[in-house]
Order: sequence, then C-alpha cells, then structure tokens
Amino acid sequence: MSSRDRDALLAEAVRLRADGRPEEARERLLALTAEFPDDAEVAYQTAWVHDVLGLEAEAVPYYERCLRDTALAAEDRRGALLGLGSTYRVLGRYGRAVETLRRGVAEFPDDGALRTFLSMALFNTDEHHEAMRILLELLASTSDDRSVQSYRRAIEHYAKDLHETM
Repeated sequence: MSSRDRDALLAEAVRLRADGRPEEARERLLALTAEFPDDAEVAYQTAWVHDVLGLEAEAVPYYERCLRDTALAAEDRRGALLGLGSTYRVLGRYGRAVETLRRGVAEFPDDGALRTFLSMALFNTDEHHEAMRILLELLASTSDDRSVQSYRRAIEHYAKDLHETM
C-alpha cells in the first residue's frame, strides 16, 4: 500500500469516527494498523476509536505504541497522553494514570484538560491536597466568572495550602 493510500484511508477512518460511525472507523484502522504496525499516527487514531467504543483495555497498547514514536505530532501526542492517562484511570490503574498525566502536564503545562484529568487521578490515589491545588489554580487562572476573578488572589493563595487560614 502506498503512503497516498494510507493517508486517504486514515482520513476516511477519522471522518467516519467524527461522523458517529466508530465501528466502521475501527475496521479500517485495524486494517491500517496491520499494514503499518509502526505508524504512530495510525496507532493513535486506532487507540482513540477504541476509547470512543468503550474498549479501553484494547486502546492501551495502541496509545503506548504511538507514544513511543517521537515523530508523533505535538497535538496528537498531547491527545495520546490525555487519552492514555484517562484510560488507565477508567481501568482502575490509578498509579499509571497519574504517571502518564504528570508526563503530559510536564510536556504541555498550559493544557487545562491534562491538569483536570491529573487532578481526578490524584483524587483516586488519595492525593487530595494536590488534586484540589491543581483544580483551584486552574479555576483561578481560567474562569471568566467575575465572582471567581474577584477572589482570584485568595483562591491562588489557599490553593497552596488549604489548611492555612489568613
């Protein structure tokens, strides 16, 4: 199969997933994965479609495969780290979720979704203080709510230590 055929089939599979036809997308992606087992982008899209279908355990090896490749586009890498971390969390593999999501936050520190999912995984590992800190800092820095913004400094201050009083 030529790279042009690969590109066309991959685009078609992504379109099918986006159009709400994930089973058809999965069939095409599995065929592409068999043809291009080392292709990071194909592995990422295959992982994603498995997640969409609720087949989280089947998604994991594809996420892991695509993240081994340094050639994966930054936006896809961000999505793969979020997807894998979230998938580990859904599967009850909380330590792996935290590890993966921490790596994602380290690589993409301004990504609020990664920080949000990290806070959920931290909650699951009984790291409540850090989970709350992350969420409060995210709320203070991203909320457009005027009342939140009027207390932004206090929220950021308490995010560091919720046990502290002024």
